[in-house]
Amino acid sequence: MPPVTDPALDDLPIIERMRRWCIGRWWWWRLGLFLLLVQQLRGPLAEQGESTVFSGVIFGAHEFGHLFFAFGGEWLSVAGGSLMQLLVPVGATALVWRARDWFGVAVGGLFLAASLADLSWYVADARTEMLDLVSFSPDGAIHDWNYLLGEAGLLPSDLRIARHLRDVAWLLVFASGLLTARLCLWMALERPPTDATPPAAPDAAGSPGPDRNRDSTRHRGAEGRDGALS
Repeated sequence: MPPVTDPALDDLPIIERMRRWCIGRWWWWRLGLFLLLVQQLRGPLAEQGESTVFSGVIFGAHEFGHLFFAFGGEWLSVAGGSLMQLLVPVGATALVWRARDWFGVAVGGLFLAASLADLSWYVADARTEMLDLVSFSPDGAIHDWNYLLGEAGLLPSDLRIARHLRDVAWLLVFASGLLTARLCLWMALERPPTDATPPAAPDAAGSPGPDRNRDSTRHRGAEGRDGALS
């Protein structure tokens, strides 16, 4: 039976929509994929320089953000890189939410967590400026978060802000894990309804079912032929 994707399910509570979406879907490859992504994500959550399957997209989104927000002046152009690398996973998650792909929502949570983890190390480097920077500007690279925190008077708080970003990332990993576990459990336990129709049974008054009616008709027909022969 094909998976349940009836748009009419949108009128149901979200938990029921998730449960019905799981009917007819396989859980094993989704669980394996999720665990693989979490294993990768542990690296950038623990130390700087580790990469995940999302790293290339995060880097591209960051650099594009500087160009996209350049219309807003220097401050927005500098902040636009970090802003765009967060907006891209949020937008991707919103798209799969709209498509009612609930496992995609869980993966989107990991995508955002990976972006926050990547960003946290950039923030933590604001005072020391030890990271190798990439820039497409002829004037050379500036450290985004040295500039942003310096403008806000928060430069001494760079490590504390970075730690909070990683804390939020861990919360997203935990929430995505709970969602994936619930979805996989439904997929494993829920069964699609069968289309088989049970045979008709006699009613309360003792009326014969269809098979007994056919037997009675054949019996009366046989009696009629015997009478005609006699």
